[in-house]
Amino acid sequence: MKQSDQPRNKFFDRDLSWLSFNARVLAEAQRKAVPLMERLKFLSIYSSNLDEFYRVRMPAIMALGRLEDGADSSKAERKLKRVTSTIGHQLNQFGKTLTKNILPDLIQQGVNLLINRPFPKALKMEIENFFFREVAGFIHVVELSQNVDFFPENNKLYLATTIQTSEGTKQCYVLNIPSDHIPRFFSVTYNNTPHIIFLDDVIKSNIHKIFPGQLCISSNSFKITRDAELDLKDEFEGNLAKKIEREITRRDYGLATRFLYDPTAPTEILSQLGLHFGLQKATLVIGGTYHNLKDLSTLPLKNKSFFYDEWPSKRLQIKPDGISLLDYLQTKEILLHPPYHSYDTVLRFFVEAALDPNVRRIYVTLYRVAKDSRIANAMIQAARNGKKVTVFVELKARFDEENNIKWAKRMKQAGVDIIYSIPELKVHAKLALVKRKRKNETEYFGLLSTGNFNEGTARFYTDHILMTTDERMLSEAEALFRFLKKRKKPSHGTSLTFNHLLVAQFNLQSRFVELIDREIAHAKKGLPASIIIKLNNLEEKVMIGKLYEASRAGVNISLIIRGICCLVPGVDGMSENIKVIRIVDRYLEHGRIFIFHNNGKQEIFMGSSDWMDRNLYRRIEVCFPIHKKAMKEEINQMINLQLNDNAQAVIIDSKGHNIPVSLEPEQQMIQSQRAIYTMLISNKKNHFIHDPIH
Repeated sequence: MKQSDQPRNKFFDRDLSWLSFNARVLAEAQRKAVPLMERLKFLSIYSSNLDEFYRVRMPAIMALGRLEDGADSSKAERKLKRVTSTIGHQLNQFGKTLTKNILPDLIQQGVNLLINRPFPKALKMEIENFFFREVAGFIHVVELSQNVDFFPENNKLYLATTIQTSEGTKQCYVLNIPSDHIPRFFSVTYNNTPHIIFLDDVIKSNIHKIFPGQLCISSNSFKITRDAELDLKDEFEGNLAKKIEREITRRDYGLATRFLYDPTAPTEILSQLGLHFGLQKATLVIGGTYHNLKDLSTLPLKNKSFFYDEWPSKRLQIKPDGISLLDYLQTKEILLHPPYHSYDTVLRFFVEAALDPNVRRIYVTLYRVAKDSRIANAMIQAARNGKKVTVFVELKARFDEENNIKWAKRMKQAGVDIIYSIPELKVHAKLALVKRKRKNETEYFGLLSTGNFNEGTARFYTDHILMTTDERMLSEAEALFRFLKKRKKPSHGTSLTFNHLLVAQFNLQSRFVELIDREIAHAKKGLPASIIIKLNNLEEKVMIGKLYEASRAGVNISLIIRGICCLVPGVDGMSENIKVIRIVDRYLEHGRIFIFHNNGKQEIFMGSSDWMDRNLYRRIEVCFPIHKKAMKEEINQMINLQLNDNAQAVIIDSKGHNIPVSLEPEQQMIQSQRAIYTMLISNKKNHFIHDPIH
């Protein structure tokens, strides 16, 4: 790279990097090789991600501009302009992808999704019947005037409708589009062709039924996105659960961060909405005719060719038949890779622990609890069966607070010892521990995971779960649970040490620094030195600085970063030995893996922690070592397939762009997720079972 091409900064902006990830999601929707419904799902994911960005990140970006002054204020303004410009460009691509790319393909396949097009007149009566039968009872009509107290909720859909009265005057009304009660799409067959109509258009076509005898001049959709942050400054005084519940009810009425509107909406109506709802500080965003296009994932399409081919998860087969999983773990260790492997084995672990009469204690951390959690239900049954059950429930898991509180209350009522959030910390660790007493001996069984104990997300998040009886790690896990029960933030001099687990707030960052320093030392001696790291997000500057230092020393570094990457790769004198790739495919890459060459004595760790400020400084995270040679070989095979992916991977260049991996002539195409599935499933043996390490 020429000196003139050198980036001005050592770090990518985290928000622009995240938008780059969302651009990669959008690109997947544009690929003809992806089945139609899956392309629509990628549009849905993009839309949902962007909604969250406006709820979580945009308030911080906007606040930065208000709080800074002078040069810093100018810098903040430039960032806001870059962010809004980037989003604007992406939304333009989104619209073209849907209307110019996907809709014509749907029509070719015999499906008519009516976007900005009138429906056949022959369907008028059927749509009207549907309106009165299913929709009209949920319509709330609000006259927009100074005397009406109405506040649009976060990300809910509304129509701003201007009516000319019989006296000739104009009056603006706001109507809700009740997509939280009724499916967003109405499907009806006409001339043997499915016609799919937006709920928005069902309402618009029946406006005259809502305002009989009056003329509808305009009816345009809009939505308001609001700040998602909870005000928990005093959260540790009194009942935390009650405080969070109270704040959740307020969150949908928080500061407006985005006012998204139909481009055909009259200017006078937009001004009236802005003044009435106090949107002066919100970012005005011109959208399309339809908003909340995350609902595209709910389109009523059933053609199998519109979806990915099925990849049935591999199930654990325990031999001999009839042996319990806990007994089996006394002789074998298990390394699971859901969703390639069935999550049933994890559920069985918790259910067996709840039923086994010799199990005395169960500990588990729950960060995002499934809606109908069988794991939480198992803990309820375990408590009712007389076992001592301790569950740490993180109440501050954003957007899952309400569900987590619900399950915490249920478990507590059943006798489960519930530990709530720690002051100034989130507990993001993924740990479960079972203690069983047999023949006067205490046996340890544990789950150490890179992802949440959530059977819902396990169907499409790639994670790794170690099922072990290794007392070296599990005794340290038990010590951590005892510490968590104190609900205190670790302080200097805390008498808790970890020799096997890496635990944020104790030894995680310092241990990773030591491991990088060891590779640097090897490189300086002319020995082989390499680091491979897979993360969701890489932001924290100390760790990025260590990777830059390792690159300058000659350490070969390969990074697989799904989302935010603030490290700038490929810069001479700083990061020329660092390669970064990003993989987006049918599953969400979620596992965190750390591989250090160590002069041939490879060390591998997995765990819950990304390298972000929040993970390293404001959370309890746990990473764990992989000891077994066979397990290491398996992980290396999976990682090597991802590093050589030339179908779904992109290279992040020194400008933060997603650069597709070029496929050389006669080079075999490698789609890493498909290749990993084939590798794990094709083996007729239980590929994920290994001899114990002790």
